[in-house]
Amino acid sequence: MSSHIASLFKGTTHFITGLFITVLPFYALGQSSDMNQEIADPEQWSIHGQATYINQFKNNFDSPYFGPKSLLNKSEGDIAKSYTVSATAYLGARLWSGGEVYFNPELFEGIPFSNLSGLGGFNNGELQKGTAIPPIYYMARMFLRQTFNLGGGQEYIAGAPNQLASNVDKRRLAITYGTFSTLDFFDANTYSHDPRTQFLNWSLMASGAYDYAASSRGYTYGLLAEYYHDAEWVLRIARLAMPKSPNELDLDYGLTQQYGDQAEITHSHTIDNQPGKVRFLLFRNRGLMSTYTDAINFGVSTSTTPDIFNTRYAYQTKWGYAFNGEQAITQNIGAFARWSWNDGQTETQAFTDISNSLSGGLSIKGTYWGRSQDTVGIGGAINGISAQQIGYLQQGGVTMFIGDGKLNYKKEQIVETFYNWNVYQGFSLSAHYQRIDNPGYNADRGPVHFYGIRAHIEK
Repeated sequence: MSSHIASLFKGTTHFITGLFITVLPFYALGQSSDMNQEIADPEQWSIHGQATYINQFKNNFDSPYFGPKSLLNKSEGDIAKSYTVSATAYLGARLWSGGEVYFNPELFEGIPFSNLSGLGGFNNGELQKGTAIPPIYYMARMFLRQTFNLGGGQEYIAGAPNQLASNVDKRRLAITYGTFSTLDFFDANTYSHDPRTQFLNWSLMASGAYDYAASSRGYTYGLLAEYYHDAEWVLRIARLAMPKSPNELDLDYGLTQQYGDQAEITHSHTIDNQPGKVRFLLFRNRGLMSTYTDAINFGVSTSTTPDIFNTRYAYQTKWGYAFNGEQAITQNIGAFARWSWNDGQTETQAFTDISNSLSGGLSIKGTYWGRSQDTVGIGGAINGISAQQIGYLQQGGVTMFIGDGKLNYKKEQIVETFYNWNVYQGFSLSAHYQRIDNPGYNADRGPVHFYGIRAHIEK
């Protein structure tokens, strides 16, 4: 154990230096407006940046057998530790009244355990971007936004990454077109949404059964409309690009054959003078996907193992929903919960192998022990898959993410906790722990313990 911890701190020291070098220029440049005051004139441009390093290792868990898509022990050929590094520049400019443009060049380097296999709720949200050694560079986001003010009085929007400070009408319509992350707009949550500063596990940072539109790098392309009504209601609808083949990098930009439609309504409220929000999301995906029934029938007819990769016969539709709530209990304690479901008839198109998921937890500020900028997070998730997928896996089938060769099905159970230590303005270090029982929905394997450290800097 001591050698693992020493390795973590050695790697972290190296990358913290890199993080400062990456983001320090943004401190020198600053922004074009005072971000702490409401302004009469809208902010004309902004520059922000972030860099994040995450390093994790896991225990040698019980593994009586394994298959081609199992989470492995080191003795079975897995790497000793997994890490990710990302650095992003957020560049924004106002083109005309209500018109804005944003560019986000990004760097990513990282490697997952077991080639990103063997779990429904994976251990690091940054691993959506796949495997990249040496680092890769790409344009993560590039989009236009036009806001139409419709009255109802005004409110101030503070400047932030991909948001120029301005005064806008409380009733307004915003249209966004270009490339971005679906999770930039949908399934948000104050206490659990960003793996760079909050919970790391996929089924805690998002609704696990929300197979949201994305390439294998986590970004998509499309058209989004948002209607804001006073301070209480927001309605979002979007048609977004899906990958040409499930979980691949290339997107279908046509938006007519393979796409993801989603609609979400958000209501803000107060309980005992503490803010909260509830969200309801519906989504429908269309793409060239296999169904588990077709794959099983293929195995029967050919006397072979069922195979989703050889049964993508036609365009299929997947649909699902998510309930998402957050509530401040006090000024220093917030709670969140999500329940999500999809029909589970087809293979995963873009996110992960989860057909139903219940998650929730608490976020606690360090005010109680004199560290008001620190945060403790405690959360958990229970993930499941459909009867069709269970039958497919029990017959030896594999998906893009899971497949132990056989399956003693039990729901995957996840507990995660972290302590986020605010070192200096915009710079934090976090210690993380996750326990995953029944990894890949298999009661014969696990539990798996993940230990990690995260360094994050932003401006």
